[in-house]
Amino acid sequence: MTRGRPAEPVADSTGNWVDRGAPAWARPYLRLARADRPIGTWLLLLPCWWSTALAAVAAGGRAPDLRLLVLFAIGAIAMRGAGCTWNDILDRDLDARVERTRSRPIPSGQVSLPAAFAFLLALALVGLAVLVQLNSFAIATGIASLAIVALYPLAKRVTDWPQIVLGLAFSWGALIGWAAVFGRLDPAALVLYAGSILWVIGYDTIYAHQDRDDDAIIGVRSTARLFGARTRPAIAAFYAGAVVLIGVAGYLAGGKWMFALGLAAFAAHLAWQVRKLDIDDPELCLKLFRSNRDAGLLLFAGLVLEAALIPAR
Repeated sequence: MTRGRPAEPVADSTGNWVDRGAPAWARPYLRLARADRPIGTWLLLLPCWWSTALAAVAAGGRAPDLRLLVLFAIGAIAMRGAGCTWNDILDRDLDARVERTRSRPIPSGQVSLPAAFAFLLALALVGLAVLVQLNSFAIATGIASLAIVALYPLAKRVTDWPQIVLGLAFSWGALIGWAAVFGRLDPAALVLYAGSILWVIGYDTIYAHQDRDDDAIIGVRSTARLFGARTRPAIAAFYAGAVVLIGVAGYLAGGKWMFALGLAAFAAHLAWQVRKLDIDDPELCLKLFRSNRDAGLLLFAGLVLEAALIPAR
């Protein structure tokens, strides 16, 4: 999820809320934070919500803590924006050489480098304000993620597996949600984290096929380039591993039939993605990538229903 759109040029207008209603001065910054493309925020948020709901199941609660769900939503918006801004700062020279990214706010000159750093700091402060609402263990867990977030934009320069680093970063919420409820990490949260990492590797490999040819020219590495024609079986394996590990996490937390139904719906959606995939169709790759929001919400619904049906203690 390292590609985006620019700010002001008419050719870049997509008709989203940023183009339609945001003040002209704010549009470059909103695009820098990918506010016009909320899918990344959803994909960062969902492991947080899964973990919070899974913790509610383990605790025998009636529903996930609504306060935590709202805090995680605010934090995901801020930290996804901060991550995208940091990515664009580091990638500004690479972005200028790729047709789909050369009109981004920084390489196109719509946002200066000092302004981008100031915007990054402001978003990070919002994320910190959210984090300090949690218990001390969850705060420490959240702070520990910063090193991975900082390293991700550099990974594609040195390894064919930058999607693993993205998985480590985007799945961190699977740890924070549980930590925010219990003040510790248990095997269920760790296994959920591992399953989420495999899910991220799968969907971001699909996403990376949009830029496979440009990436080859400029030397950016990815699992899309690594797998090539073998992408379908590779993604099937990652998705299958994700379903198995998330299933184990649910079992460890005490999940039963509603969780199993949610997991089955999640698995069916991932299987549909694998069946439909055509790595030579960039528009389809983007559609399948975006559909992972729906897959994640199906799993979350199963967890919420599981928690709601637990008899009161």
